[in-house]
Amino acid sequence: MRDIITEIWSTARRNKLRTTLTGFAVAWGIFMLIVLLGAGNGLINANMKMMGDFLTNSIEVYGGQTSKAYNGLNEGRDISLNKRDLSDTETGFTEHIDEVGACYYTSATVTNGEEYMSMQIAGVYPVHTQIVKQTMIEGRFINDIDIKEKRKVLVLTHKQAKELEPKDYKRLVGKYVKVSNIAFKVVGIYKGRDDGGGNAFSSYSTIKSIFAANTPYIGNIEFTFHGLPTEKANEAFEKTYRRKLNANHQAHPEDERSIWIWNNYTESMTMESAMSIIRTFLWVVGLFTLLSGIVGVSNIMLITVKERTHEFGIRKAIGAKPWSILKLIIIESVIITTFFGYLGMLFGIAANEYMDATLGHQVTDLGVEKITFFINPTVGLDVCFEATMVMVVAGTIAGLIPAFKASRIRPIEALRAD
Repeated sequence: MRDIITEIWSTARRNKLRTTLTGFAVAWGIFMLIVLLGAGNGLINANMKMMGDFLTNSIEVYGGQTSKAYNGLNEGRDISLNKRDLSDTETGFTEHIDEVGACYYTSATVTNGEEYMSMQIAGVYPVHTQIVKQTMIEGRFINDIDIKEKRKVLVLTHKQAKELEPKDYKRLVGKYVKVSNIAFKVVGIYKGRDDGGGNAFSSYSTIKSIFAANTPYIGNIEFTFHGLPTEKANEAFEKTYRRKLNANHQAHPEDERSIWIWNNYTESMTMESAMSIIRTFLWVVGLFTLLSGIVGVSNIMLITVKERTHEFGIRKAIGAKPWSILKLIIIESVIITTFFGYLGMLFGIAANEYMDATLGHQVTDLGVEKITFFINPTVGLDVCFEATMVMVVAGTIAGLIPAFKASRIRPIEALRAD
């Protein structure tokens, strides 16, 4: 076996270009498959995480801008949701809507002794933590009594708490801090986003009464629902609901831009469909890339055996058995494809790790919120090894067919082949 390996090494050194081309075809096919699948997984993981942060059977409603003239009113009017919209949501669709809430945002400076920071505070109902899932680290979230009694309570992210209480942020729970010089009690700390962002929360009734008592604008509406199992049923509900709210603002019943509805159920269905298409596309592209590598290896192995026909004739003339020639070509094919396949796998994994370090968890600020588009762009080791083994087996088979022919050729014919 040692003699065979020595001979293969000697042959590879004599034919550096041929060996390099064969190796590149193998390594490139595996490298591209791993990188493409890794990039696809990064996109899919980010979107799945984003969708997992929201309750599927929930809807968020925002005021928009009219796109159609109606009842003598021009298009382009800004629509702001009001108390009537909230009341109609609570009472007009009880066959499907479960819990209803509203969300009002304001900015304020929060102070704890000598420590202070500016932050966005969202006045919410208790249902908010069902719709936008929050992981509490310490204390509690906003409850119904907070809403009813307009309690001045505050729930902070862990980063905000650390800024206000650097020594031991958990001690902040139960303490009073000043929000725009008004005392608020910190009742909870939750885990913010990976980038450290996130809003502080307080009781909706409290924030509205302090910061927006004189405006009819209520912010946005959010609610959970049931009994809408299909996309068609959701579309029908949205149409009916939008008609009701459009009537409150003298907007055209069919104007879809006047009231903007974000349905987490239909969005998740759309996202899953898109991710399935992306996953299939990447696999197809990756497999075609792998296939091109296999074709390249096959062609080079065919040329290699043909070029060495004269050599095989000499070997047979001096007594070499057909099996020894067959074994030499097979072992050579296995060694080359395994070595370069392993290199392609290592470079592919390294490229994915580089993507993870540079693009992974990178946050894009969309103005309204910050979104992560790329998370953990990696491929399982099982896929890496399977891709390498496919290339090794393909390279071996590619060398096996011409090798079998070469082992059966008569010495006199092989010697004439040159």
